[in-house]
Amino acid sequence: MLIGLIGADIQQSLAPEIHMREGEQQGLRYFYRLIDIARLGLDETALPELLLGAERCGFDGLGITHPCKQLVISHLTELSEAAQALGSANTVLFRDGKRIGHNTDWVGFAEMFRRDMGGQPRANVVQLGAGGAGVAVAFAALTVGVQNLTIFDVDAGKADRVVDTLTRHFGEGRIRRGDDLEAAVASAEGLVNATPVGMDAHPGMPLPERFLRSDLWVIDIIYFPRETELLRKARALGAKALNGGTMTVLQAAGQFRLFANVEPDIERMLSDFEQIAAR
Repeated sequence: MLIGLIGADIQQSLAPEIHMREGEQQGLRYFYRLIDIARLGLDETALPELLLGAERCGFDGLGITHPCKQLVISHLTELSEAAQALGSANTVLFRDGKRIGHNTDWVGFAEMFRRDMGGQPRANVVQLGAGGAGVAVAFAALTVGVQNLTIFDVDAGKADRVVDTLTRHFGEGRIRRGDDLEAAVASAEGLVNATPVGMDAHPGMPLPERFLRSDLWVIDIIYFPRETELLRKARALGAKALNGGTMTVLQAAGQFRLFANVEPDIERMLSDFEQIAAR
C-alpha cells in the first residue's frame, strides 16, 4: 500500500506511524508519505496537480487535511454519502481510474464523544470553526445529540454554508451561525474548537480566556500539541477538557479500513498512538 497525506504544516503529523504500525501488524507492506504544501512552497491551488501526481505515481489513496478538505471535492469523480452531505472529504481512494472521496472525520468525533464525553450535557454547544474539519465535527455533534449548536467562524459565509448544509440534513432550529461569542459561550454547556488555532503553526487561543469557566466542557480537535493553550487554561479552571487524539485515531481507523479493505484493531491503534505521542 502506498498512501499519502496532503495538507499544510503537517511535518509533525503522527498519521504515517499510526497507519504504518497497523499495516505491519496486519501483515501489509504499508507506506505512508507526507505531501506538505507549506514545506514544498505551494498553497491549496496546487491541489489538482498533486492529486494527478499521486495518481500517476501509483498511490492507492490519500488523506486530505487543512486547508484542502473542501477544495478537494470538485476534483473527485465519486463521493460517499457522508462526503457528499458534508461537502468535505478527508480521504481519497484511487480505484479503477476513479477518485472516490470519503469522510471519516465525523465518525471519529462521534465515537470519541460517545467514549469520553457521553455523560456531559449537550443542550447548548458552541463550535469555533466552519472549515473542512468543522463541518464534519458539527455533523457529528448533532448526530450524538447536541440539541442546539452555534457556529462561529472568522468567515461568516463559511459558517452560513455549514448551517445551510446541516439544516437540510437535521431540520430547522438545531444549528445556527452566532454573532455574539461571549453571550453564546456564557449560555453553553460545551465548547468545541475546530479551528487550527492552537497548533504550533497557529499558536494562541481561539477565544478570550475570560470566556472559559469550570462547568464548560471543552474539546479541542487538535492533537499536536497534545495540550493546546485552550485545553491548558480550561483544565486550570477545573473544566473537563479533551484533545483530538482519540478522534484522530478513530478517523484514521476508518481511513485504514477504506485504504486496505482490512478491519483495523482500534484498541491497538489507540495504544500505539499513546506510545508515539508520548515520545
